Amino acid sequence: MAYHDFTEMPVWQLGDKVVEAVYRITEILPKREDYALCSQLRSAAVSITGNIAEAFGRGHIKDKINFYYFARGSAYEVRSHLLAGIKAGYFSKETTEEIDQLCLQVVESLNKIIKGLRQ
Repeated sequence: MAYHDFTEMPVWQLGDKVVEAVYRITEILPKREDYALCSQLRSAAVSITGNIAEAFGRGHIKDKINFYYFARGSAYEVRSHLLAGIKAGYFSKETTEEIDQLCLQVVESLNKIIKGLRQ
């Protein structure tokens, strides 16, 4: 299926849900975390959708695959930062579960896209 814009891609839409949820959950972080965990978590989340958009705009398969890999890495980074937030006592496992599952769905979708592009 050919998409006319990256926003039509289901994987980008999943990533956008991650961004929305991350911004929502980081609102509760203390001010002292603005340039630490909050910034890192938000940056990683935005990087998921940004790299998917970048891949969409690339003309060469190799470039597309690289940016999908970057997006996948950012999804894992979000998961890692959530775990750090749990360890620090800012988040509970229950409050991060939705984001964690969305990230795993993003990873699964990106793996399928990458595999399809490699064939």
